[in-house]
Amino acid sequence: MAAAAPPWPRDAFRNRKCMRPSINVISAELIGQVLDEAKRILAEIGVEVRGPALRQHLLELGLAERDTAGDGLRVLFPPDVVDRALASAPREFLLYGRDGQPHATIGGDHVHFTPGSSGLKILDHRSGETRPASTRDFVEYARLCDGLEHIANLATAFSTNDIEPQVSDAWRLYLALTNSRKPVVSGAFTEHGVPRMAELMQLFRRDRADLIARPMSIFTITATGFFRYGEDSCQNLLDCAAYGIPIEIVPVTLMGLIAPVTLVGATVFHTADVLAGVVMAQLVKPGTPVLFGGAPATFHMKTAQSPMAAIEALYLDVAYVAVGRALGLPTQSYMALGEGKFIDAQAGAETFGGALLAALAGVNSVSGPGMLDYVLTFSLAKLVLDDELCAQALHFTRELAVKDDLPTLDLVRGVLAEKHLLTHEHTLKHWPGELYLPGPLYDRTNREQFAKAGGHELIARANAEVDRRLAAFVSPATDPAAEAEMLRIIRAGMRNPDAALPAVPPPALPGAAAPADPADRRAARRRERGR
Repeated sequence: MAAAAPPWPRDAFRNRKCMRPSINVISAELIGQVLDEAKRILAEIGVEVRGPALRQHLLELGLAERDTAGDGLRVLFPPDVVDRALASAPREFLLYGRDGQPHATIGGDHVHFTPGSSGLKILDHRSGETRPASTRDFVEYARLCDGLEHIANLATAFSTNDIEPQVSDAWRLYLALTNSRKPVVSGAFTEHGVPRMAELMQLFRRDRADLIARPMSIFTITATGFFRYGEDSCQNLLDCAAYGIPIEIVPVTLMGLIAPVTLVGATVFHTADVLAGVVMAQLVKPGTPVLFGGAPATFHMKTAQSPMAAIEALYLDVAYVAVGRALGLPTQSYMALGEGKFIDAQAGAETFGGALLAALAGVNSVSGPGMLDYVLTFSLAKLVLDDELCAQALHFTRELAVKDDLPTLDLVRGVLAEKHLLTHEHTLKHWPGELYLPGPLYDRTNREQFAKAGGHELIARANAEVDRRLAAFVSPATDPAAEAEMLRIIRAGMRNPDAALPAVPPPALPGAAAPADPADRRAARRRERGR
């Protein structure tokens, strides 16, 4: 009698001793159809390129410009041009720290979490108030983020309200560079912003060639919808390519408003927008590192809001990332963020759900931690919580591999002999890497232990963790001449270069506690009176 077939496909797993957990929401066949449709849009509808210098460059390369949709001239990208451009785009690249040392590989299965960007307000962890952000807030953010193990890079996360708007992008970068060693995900607010910001970064390299060879930032280029790139985005793309700054192409695809409400249609629209940016970057300078990114959201018909943490938006994130990975490109997404106003159950659920999906999808650069309220509000306390949530998402996606546990009979004999495996050689060898122990922010105690430790709720623990980390921070040493030159560059871009710059907290020295701010003392007194 013939042997019964095994209850699982053994051949499918033979020679696969390691497997990284992943998620797949779109078939290879459907990815091919999405790409075909996106290429048709680029070839037959085209892209409105509003930047005159970039448009002229594309026309000089022989690309055609026609009014294909009755809304003005659009540049057409034939399929062969798209394919040649994709062939020249790097599959991965290294991001370097301020000190010039390799910091992160962007590409492949490497997942890195980065704070979200575009905030305007801060949720003050001392007073509990939401208010416009200041320079002091940004310095504290940069110092806090510098020490978070699972937030790989900084971002110029929010704008400060105490500097002239036309140099606020460079001001944020200056504050990040002087308060952290990590690379920075950033971007320019105007068409003149990139050269100024590149000059700041070049002060930490020998020259422009060294900055190109060892990039320390990723800049965002935004596609504005309607298959259009605005003047600022076009010029920023040109300048980033010239300075060797890697770029992430980030369309804000609003499902149901400026893109189809259905997932496949939205994925096609999104893919066309990103492909246009990737192709233009390669036509400007072949080999420019480009991330296949995005910040999709749904358009809520009843409230007229656009949540990026909506479950349909997360689905679109995972789908377009699969398209980018199929092309072999590094990927980016806006995930691991919350839309609520406070650090509560909604914030935790939305952030961890997005973080886990991003890690499973293999997103190379995940923008979002620290963000609340439609990426308008940043919270330092949420950032330390998100660091913990990201750590758990990353731990879940470690490879499932045989680690001295096949064959298993020795472990069976060990547990039967001792009635536990606590002191077994296998446990002592593997538990530090296998069992993740959350930090003090996360409660894994029993009720008696919780009460004995003070019974502090999550928000109190998060606030205390922010203060503990800020008190322990030591500023990286910055050459005074380089810092003076950074300030000169920023002043040169101001409408009133003689105006006083915002006060910047002094460097944090070993063993020196930061001086108390009067507002902090007033908030503390209010809390005391409220008890």
